[in-house]
Amino acid sequence: MSRRILLTAFEPYGTWPSNSSWLTLVELTRDLPRDVQITTRLYPVDFAKVRDRLTQDLAQSHDVAIHLGQAPGDAAIRLETVGLNVRSPARDGLPGQTYGPLVSDGPLAYASTLPMAELTERIRAAGIPAVVSQHAGTFVCNATLYMAHYLAERMALKTQIGFMHLPLDTSQAALDGGKTPCLPAALSAAAVCEVLAALAIADDAADEPR
Repeated sequence: MSRRILLTAFEPYGTWPSNSSWLTLVELTRDLPRDVQITTRLYPVDFAKVRDRLTQDLAQSHDVAIHLGQAPGDAAIRLETVGLNVRSPARDGLPGQTYGPLVSDGPLAYASTLPMAELTERIRAAGIPAVVSQHAGTFVCNATLYMAHYLAERMALKTQIGFMHLPLDTSQAALDGGKTPCLPAALSAAAVCEVLAALAIADDAADEPR
């Protein structure tokens, strides 16, 4: 049986009229891999709403949840290894949130349950710039990674969870005259496809008779 995978991206926020994570997901859906079952979701950039959406989506018992986010200023895809129990104040013109923990009854951090170092090497081997990142920051992207683990733990789910930060798409970088590092959404989508392919291979290996 093919793996059931949840893929999420974010809406535009602040001064950005688009979001590279969603542009990447749109590119990916043009030619979805056939060896996995994929459910896609578009999330708002809002702490409380993201938690509500994650609660609903994770309850569908996906085998893997991969969350995509935008990282302005980055030139390479970042595969996040740790989500922190920290929420930062608002930025980019979003409604305010005070600094503090995401939850009062959770651990300081969760480590990604996907092999991010190995997946990074696979993406690099495909000629796409990628790095392993030690944590996902303190904004909504980090909250998504942390809360996905937190909720999965409380729902006793075996869902593997990971987060990929993506550079701006070239169309976004063009808005500031090309001064900001970027990567075409098609290449970011190819990187996600490499991850999906690796997961499918792992699934096939697990199904082989011993």
